[in-house]
Amino acid sequence: MLLSVNIIVSLDGVMQGPGAPDEDRSGGFDRGGWLVPYASTHTNEVVESWFRAADAFLFGRTSYGLLGGYWPKVTEPANLIATKLNTLPKYVVSSKLTDDEADWSPTTVLRGDPADEVRRLKELPGTELQVHGSWKLVQTLHQAGLVDVYRLLQYPVVVGTGKRLFPDGSTPSTFATVEESSRVLPGGVVALTLDPRSLGAISAGAYTVEQGRSTTVLD
Repeated sequence: MLLSVNIIVSLDGVMQGPGAPDEDRSGGFDRGGWLVPYASTHTNEVVESWFRAADAFLFGRTSYGLLGGYWPKVTEPANLIATKLNTLPKYVVSSKLTDDEADWSPTTVLRGDPADEVRRLKELPGTELQVHGSWKLVQTLHQAGLVDVYRLLQYPVVVGTGKRLFPDGSTPSTFATVEESSRVLPGGVVALTLDPRSLGAISAGAYTVEQGRSTTVLD
């Protein structure tokens, strides 16, 4: 299965607590709910397109608990997101979560090395294994070079603090934008689909003046 990371972020890269003030207050975060004023049918269509491609889900423990406390309550048959989350296989990376606590069926707890476990999952039949939220897990997957595609909805707001998609110390990387699924939505939200291109290094260059002309020099 292809591994996709599907994330809602602010202009400054924050992915913490977008949906409600009390969604995730870890680290003293008190600015939750920042996406709600910008939500629209257009953003909902993009998110539904993400979930439409899912064959299974992969979570960190915190996001599993947050989403598992909400989506099982949504029983409307026409809700695509709820139907996918409540019926498809779910995998949660945790060394402490018990099988009894992982009661959002069907769920499998992964207790081994996260990178090794995910490599095994990617060999299973199916089209796409999706990660939503799961900040700490996303860092692990990025560092290991296991992410096949990033899908982002970037909202026109600077949160100023919180968990960032790529925090300081992240492995340098380059990406290619998938143009057919990247666009600016009405209201200013940007939908981006990014394919990883390099991990561990980025290209660089310089502007110089040669014979009175500004010239670009690449390494």
